[in-house]
Order: sequence, then structure tokens, then C-alpha cells
Amino acid sequence: MQSTTIPPQTKPSARAWLFVAMLGVVGCLNYLDRIMITTMRGSILESIPMSDARFGLLTAVFLWVYGLLSPFAGFLADRFNRSRVIIGSLFIWSVVTWLTARATSFEELLLTRALMGISEACYIPAALALIADYHRGSTRSLATGIHMAGVIAGQSLGFVGGWIAEKHRWNAAFEVFGLFGIGYALVLLLVLRDAPKPQTDFTTEIAASPESPVSFWRGIRSLFSQKAFVLTLTYWGLLGVVGWLIIGWLPTFYREHFQLSQTTAGLYATGYLYTAGLVGVLVGGAWADRWSRTNPRARMLVPALGLVVAAPAVFFASSTASVAVAIAGFMVYSFTRSFSDANMMPILCLVSDPRYRATGYGVLNLFSCIVGGIGLYAGGILRDANVNLTILFYVAAAIMLLCAYFLLMVKPANPAK
Repeated sequence: MQSTTIPPQTKPSARAWLFVAMLGVVGCLNYLDRIMITTMRGSILESIPMSDARFGLLTAVFLWVYGLLSPFAGFLADRFNRSRVIIGSLFIWSVVTWLTARATSFEELLLTRALMGISEACYIPAALALIADYHRGSTRSLATGIHMAGVIAGQSLGFVGGWIAEKHRWNAAFEVFGLFGIGYALVLLLVLRDAPKPQTDFTTEIAASPESPVSFWRGIRSLFSQKAFVLTLTYWGLLGVVGWLIIGWLPTFYREHFQLSQTTAGLYATGYLYTAGLVGVLVGGAWADRWSRTNPRARMLVPALGLVVAAPAVFFASSTASVAVAIAGFMVYSFTRSFSDANMMPILCLVSDPRYRATGYGVLNLFSCIVGGIGLYAGGILRDANVNLTILFYVAAAIMLLCAYFLLMVKPANPAK
């Protein structure tokens, strides 16, 4: 039976906020290490000649491995010590990053990308679950948003790899960030710890049965037995389609629609977008936290409202003849769409067994990768059929409204945080 009361709130400790800040740095490294290879294509090809198809495979194999292993990686964080999974993941992918600098052939590069997919898959589910463990009251969305701001910073700093490669050599960036990650993992080993177990019932979203031990397949059955989780999974997967469509094709849209240079189009499609997104995860997190004190569905309502605003913003941005209006429209999209990133784990905490939070986020990651990849491929097919990018963005706007509908259909199993 669903409760209609708002439980009392607990104030997180200074340590809880310290860990959020420290994990924000790890989140930045997580994305920086994975994407900077795409910014140094020319420098890599000079040292290791390969076809464009092979270069594309370097990113594809990472995504495939990362997505497929995400549910199992999330279960590791549910079954074992979350903080140790985070530290181990950071240490291993940093070693792999450093080893990437030693690669001298395509096959060696491909192997390091696959290994990075394995090690990085363990991080995000464990980190977000640990943050949720420490922030059980009305600070959960903001804490998640701060961590996601670190992730966005890592995405926006991807150009650093290309800059270092251009000024020095392609593998220098992998050496620098690999060694930094190894050192930072050692720092976390001394500081980072799991959250203490809750002492009161109100901090538990769904009561865990002591008779049912934690297991991967039992967790999968538990997650999919909840209608709210299936709706959440559908919403997150469709939102992945939108994200990949816009991120993947926005530079081309700017270049073709406004006859801009490649450099200028790239700046408009990334710099403005990531800046707005970084502010968005903080605002969306803080707003949802504040509203959740009086409304148990606030963490669903805030991202749903964000998508309702983002959809017309994309529609008008892709229709205008003014580059300034287009930039403003896509910045509004990035700002309000980011409300979803700040609230995804908090929503998951409201619709799933607390013992399988990381597993659940891993399933969301897998589905998002699969559906997002299909969306990118479908977009390419439509482009080959001479379908205008404006039409693709209209489709993205319509999908966002559908996402908002699915999100509004989600009912928390228990309004406790």
C-alpha cells in the first residue's frame, strides 16, 4: 500500500558532501579518459595508420563492452563493498589508460578500449548508489547533480586530449591522465568508505526481505517485477535516443543549416551545450530536493517538466533561420533535459529494492546504450535517404514529450527517501 506521508529528513554529514566532491573528480576522469581518443584522430592515424571504419570501431567496441557488462558491474556494487568497487574500477581503467600510451598497433589499441569498457562499466552504478546511500533525505538529487556536473566537465574537456596530442604526441595525454588516475585511486583508498546502514525504517524505499539473499538473477526479477521500473527503463531508453541523435548530429546541423565552419559548428554544438547542461544538473537537483519535502513525486515531476520545456525548444531551434535563436534553443534543451540526469538515481531509489540500486542503474545503462546506438544508426539511414536534419530533431522533440508521459506514469513504491 502506497504511503501518502513525507518521512522525516536527515541532514547529511560533511563527509557525505566531501565524498560527492571527490567522486565528481572521478566522474570527470571517467568520461575524459573514454572520449579524448576521438579528439586526436589525426595524430593517432599518423602513428598507427588505419581506416575510418577501424577508428570508429575503437569507440564502438568500448560502447558495446560497457553497455553489455553494466548490469553485472552494477551487481558487484550491490553484492560487495561499493567504495572498493569504485576504487578498483578507477585504478584499473587508469592503468589501462596508461597502457594505451604504449600501444603501437590497431589491435593493441582495440584491446585497451575493450578493457576500458570493462573497467569503466563498474564505476557509474557504484558511485551513484554510494551517493544515494549517503544522501537519504532531501539532498539526494543535488548530490547526484554535483556528481553528474563532474561527468559533464569530463565530456567538455575532451578537447584537451587533442590539444596535447597536437602540441606534443598522441600518447602523452594517456600517460598524464593514466598516472593521475592511479594516484587519485590511492588517495581514495585512504579516505572513501561505504555509508553506514540505516538505523530507521523511513530510509528504506522498499523493505528488503532477510530471507532472500542478494543474487544477480533474483535482482533482475525483482526489478522487472515492478511496473514503475519498466516505465522508468522505457523513459530512460527513449531519452538515450534523443541524446545520441542531438549530440551526434548537432555539429552537422549547424554546419549545413547555417554554412558554418567545422570549428565554429563544433564549438556551438559542444561548448554552449555542455555549459548549459552543467548548470542544469545543479538547478534540477536542487529544485527536486526542495520540492520533495512537500511532494513525494517531485523527483519525477521536475525532469518531466524539464522535458516539456526542452521539446519545443528543440523544435524552434531546428526551424529557425537565426543562428543565435538556434544556439539559445539548444541551450534551453541542454539545461532542462539535464534535470533528468540529476534525478535518475533518486527515481530509481523510489521504484526498486534498495539492495539492487546499482544493478538497476546498470540495466538502465545497458538499455540506453543499445537503444541510443540504434537511434544513431537509424539517423544515419535517414540521412542517406536525404531526410533533413530538421525532421530528425522534430522526431527528437516528439520523443521527449513521450518520455515525459512515461515519467509521469511512474508511481513511487514508497515516498520515503
